[in-house]
Amino acid sequence: MHHSLISAVLLLLIVLDPFGSLPIYIASMSAVPNSRKLFVALRESAIAFSMLLLFMLGGEKFLTVMHLTERSLAVSGGVILFIIAIRMIFGEPGGGLAASDPTQEPFIVPLAIPMLAGPSAMATVLLMASTESDNVLVWIVALGITIAISALVLVCAERIRQIVGSAVVEASQKLMGLVLAAIATEMILSGLRQYFQAE
Repeated sequence: MHHSLISAVLLLLIVLDPFGSLPIYIASMSAVPNSRKLFVALRESAIAFSMLLLFMLGGEKFLTVMHLTERSLAVSGGVILFIIAIRMIFGEPGGGLAASDPTQEPFIVPLAIPMLAGPSAMATVLLMASTESDNVLVWIVALGITIAISALVLVCAERIRQIVGSAVVEASQKLMGLVLAAIATEMILSGLRQYFQAE
């Protein structure tokens, strides 16, 4: 399954689901002064980008050290994505990610990790970079674009919720969960297909 820049950005946006994570972001930022909200959003986005880039570039070495095959990673990554998708569809904001102490300024947890750079995102970049090693540059650019879009959504979180309403935010999360479930199923089938072809 070879991805273009556009399809890679769309896939990463679905996995990161910044719109579905708005409730977590708003709750986590409730105690942060307005003068610092922009800085915090950009800082957490940069941390998430660094973590996902590390997983992306170190994917093949990680697989080698752990003696893992691409097909096993495809199946396990697909299962993780499917679990996240089910949680999104059945109403857990952000796929079941818990918010941090609302009285403190969030740092790394829960905004950078696991809201943006969560298990599903890490598994996705690791899988795609290892299975499409000749397409890594496209994935790096796609990751940068996706994180930039996610940061913009976070910065405008309150305004977005006021404009579209909480019901639309929840509906978009369920829709993204459905699409993510289909992507997860395709990943699992792809891994199983590779396994049976190798036998």
